[in-house]
Amino acid sequence: MSIVVVGGNDRMATRYKDICKAYNCKAKVFTQMPADFGSKLGTPDLMVVFTSTCSHKMVGTVDRKAEKERIKVVRCHSASVSALKNVLETHCTG
Repeated sequence: MSIVVVGGNDRMATRYKDICKAYNCKAKVFTQMPADFGSKLGTPDLMVVFTSTCSHKMVGTVDRKAEKERIKVVRCHSASVSALKNVLETHCTG
């Protein structure tokens, strides 16, 4: 399963990837908005948005991409490790 994590803390990006790997998921992490963000998202199975640490513009881009490609989006206010684990336990087999 492929996952895109949007938002979160810069220092936690590697940890987010490691946690996803433990749940047998490939992950891309975007803690900040790069140029051409929409095309870099790809077509994952799930997008996790940490709303407290992400801009409105990033959320809008994720929403448009998800609607166009029919991708499931999970929004989470907290950008903590336990919040990500809860999402993965619900949506991934691991």
